Amino acid sequence: MKPCILLIEDDQDMRDLVAGHLEHCGFDVQRAEDGIKGQALALQYSPDLIVLDLMLPKVDGLTLCQRLRRDERTSGIPILMLTALGGTKDKVSGFNSGADDYLTKPFDLEELQVRVKALLRRTDRAPLGTSSHQEILSYGPLTLVPERFEAIWFEGPVRLTHLEFELLHCLLQRHGQTVAPSLILKEVWGYEPDDDIETIRVHVRHLRTKLEPDPRKPRFIKTVYGAGYCLELPTESGEIESLQEILLKAREERRSISKSEDTSS
Repeated sequence: MKPCILLIEDDQDMRDLVAGHLEHCGFDVQRAEDGIKGQALALQYSPDLIVLDLMLPKVDGLTLCQRLRRDERTSGIPILMLTALGGTKDKVSGFNSGADDYLTKPFDLEELQVRVKALLRRTDRAPLGTSSHQEILSYGPLTLVPERFEAIWFEGPVRLTHLEFELLHCLLQRHGQTVAPSLILKEVWGYEPDDDIETIRVHVRHLRTKLEPDPRKPRFIKTVYGAGYCLELPTESGEIESLQEILLKAREERRSISKSEDTSS
C-alpha cells in the first residue's frame, strides 16, 4: 500500500509540480488548494504525511497547522511546511505551530523527496529497544514510554510530541555528555539539512517548558555554548526528592497563573 501524502498548496503550478514528483516517487497524493479543504481531507484520509504551504487562502498554514495539532485525529501526522518565508522568525513560528520540518521556496524536488522520506521513516521507526544495541529508557527520575510517546518525569506523566520524544531519547542515550547539533539533526530528523540549528532550539525550548521548573534557568537540559546540549539527571534519592518538590511547586504556580489568566480573559 502506497504511503498517502496530503499536499495543501494554493498555487496550481506548484501543486501540480510537487504532486507529480511525489506520485512518480511512489506516493499516493491527495491535493487541496486552501486551508478549509486541506483540513477536511486530513480528517477524511488520515494521510501518512502532510505537505503544507504557509500562505493559504481561507485558513492560513500556521492556523491550520495549529488546528491539526489540537485535533486528536490528526495530531500525530507529521507536517512538512513549504513557504517562501525563510527568515529565522518565520521558521520559529512554523515550528511553534507544530510543524515537524520546514522547507523554503524555491527548493529542489530531490531535497523535498529526501525530507518526506526522512519524516516517514522516523514516524514508522521500529519500536525502541528492538535494535541490536542496548537502548536506555530509564535513568534517574526519567522514564520514556515509547508506546505512548510519553515521559514519566519525577513520577508524573508528561505528554510529548513525536519530535520531542525523539529529541529527549537522543539526549538520554548520552546523558551527562554534550551532544552536537549535527548528531541531533542526523539522529532525530534523519538527515543533515544545513548548519541552521534553529530547528533544534525551538524543540529544546518546548521540552524545557514541559520538564524544567524554570525553563529560563534550565537545570536538566543544558546548553553548552558552541558545542551542543547536555541532559543532566540526578541519581541520588535525596537530590531527586528535593528537585521533585521544586518541580511540583513550579507546576502549581503555573496552574495558578493559567487559571488567573483564564479568569481575566
